[in-house]
Amino acid sequence: MHMSYKFADRVMGLKPSAIREILKFTSMPGYIPFAAGNPAPEAFPIEAVNEISAKLLNMHPVDALQYSITEGYAPLREHLKDYMKRKHNIDREFDNIIITSGAQQVMNLSTMALCNPGDTIICENPSFIGSLNAFRSFEINLAGVDVEADGMSIEVLENQIKSNQKARFIYTIPNFQNPSGVTMSLEKRKKLYDLAKQYGLLILEDNPYGDIRFSGENIPSIKSFDEDGIVIYAGSFSKVLAPGIRVGYCIAPAEIIAKLVVCKQTSDVHSNIWGQIICHEFMTNYDYEGHLSKNCKIYAKKANLMMDLIDKYLLPAGITYTRPEGGLFIWCKLPDGVDMLEFCNAAVEQKVAVVPGNAFTMKDTDPTQCFRVNFSTPTDEQLVQGMEILGEVANKLIK
Repeated sequence: MHMSYKFADRVMGLKPSAIREILKFTSMPGYIPFAAGNPAPEAFPIEAVNEISAKLLNMHPVDALQYSITEGYAPLREHLKDYMKRKHNIDREFDNIIITSGAQQVMNLSTMALCNPGDTIICENPSFIGSLNAFRSFEINLAGVDVEADGMSIEVLENQIKSNQKARFIYTIPNFQNPSGVTMSLEKRKKLYDLAKQYGLLILEDNPYGDIRFSGENIPSIKSFDEDGIVIYAGSFSKVLAPGIRVGYCIAPAEIIAKLVVCKQTSDVHSNIWGQIICHEFMTNYDYEGHLSKNCKIYAKKANLMMDLIDKYLLPAGITYTRPEGGLFIWCKLPDGVDMLEFCNAAVEQKVAVVPGNAFTMKDTDPTQCFRVNFSTPTDEQLVQGMEILGEVANKLIK
């Protein structure tokens, strides 16, 4: 008999991510991985990474293998500052940049630096489970704001700000929101910014999918009109280069970055330096913009295929969905009266893994008729086969 372990209060309520649990099925042979969120393997610039790595390990091996500074690889930071200014108008005198271990770490460090237990973070409802769990791990209360077709409800947002005196920041994924696929309109981005300014709140703008827009018009980021130093911007190379190298970045007022640096030192000292050098070399010595547009074409084709299949197999059963302009996900809604969890379980029994919508709500007991599917990970054959199976599952349950 071994001892009974006593865990910290802050992790007692944490459950394994529902997505990671369902992903266990995704990696099993024979399962169709609609629950994943992995970039398409054909989108990885494998030859370039191979070339850069070989050159690096032959000519400058110590640069890639030695300790580095917490703020990140200096050439990458400088290049990103310049690139984000030129391409996205993100650059203010008061801003600085830190390289992180994926964008996920930005959520973690921001919460660590800005929030006390019992504080509140205002989030879109639904929102990305990885961020919600990061917030929960610091004993934070989550206040949800409904997501409409053009982004979070500004009316609900203002009510949540007024009724949560201990709110510290507003967390948003304005482009191709995960999981809803929705893009926030420019008008709502400006209103969100004005409300945050009026009530003295920060905004954490998470933009991991911004570079994979395959339809519609580009909308300026919230950070691009940050004249007041209230926006923390999280970017990532996970969806555009490769998630396995774990390279993300944060652009925020220098005072905030200084605190994130100290928090990062206690967490992982610095991000993978080999990965950072790859990102810098790929951005500066290869056709980075060409690579982005090639990726957008890959995702446009896969997204359109999945939407055509949903129209064919799921719409007749009464399942509706959002048409995303980019990103990796489609958010589907079952007709009322159908048990969503029963549908997801029945799908897994037929070897199709989808993510139940309550994985993304503020509490996993919140009612939702939605589930999330991903088009980037499955092959085209799996897309066709999987949608046909989901159609059969839906028809059985709905009848």
